[in-house]
Amino acid sequence: MLKTIADSGPLIALFEPAERNHVRVRSFIEGYDGILLTTWPVLTEVGHMLGHSVDRQLAFLQWVERGGVEVTAPGAGAVSLIRQFSEKYRDLPMDVADGSLIVLALESGVRDILTFDRDFDVYRLPDRSRFNNILASS
Repeated sequence: MLKTIADSGPLIALFEPAERNHVRVRSFIEGYDGILLTTWPVLTEVGHMLGHSVDRQLAFLQWVERGGVEVTAPGAGAVSLIRQFSEKYRDLPMDVADGSLIVLALESGVRDILTFDRDFDVYRLPDRSRFNNILASS
């Protein structure tokens, strides 16, 4: 089954009707036949950004509960890897949520990502592979 890593931006847009990419992301999600993967730091970012609306936060959490996105737990050594990537990309800079998605890519082998963040065009995994931003082509 197709798997795609989900960053916070598109998840926020999905639950924020005023966001300029709301319709685009909603259309993508409705037509997506696969599994979205994300991390706890991303969920935290989304919850924070939707914090102005309890209803939107609750809708997001309910969507997660119903399987809208699969939340993965990091493996041993995730903090060390995130720190190493943060040091490598300090000029961008990289935040913990982005670092957690790189660790998820390493652990899962998934390279497709749903993101608005252009930094993922720069990030490289240890094998020099790149992310494939599926929103860039939709």
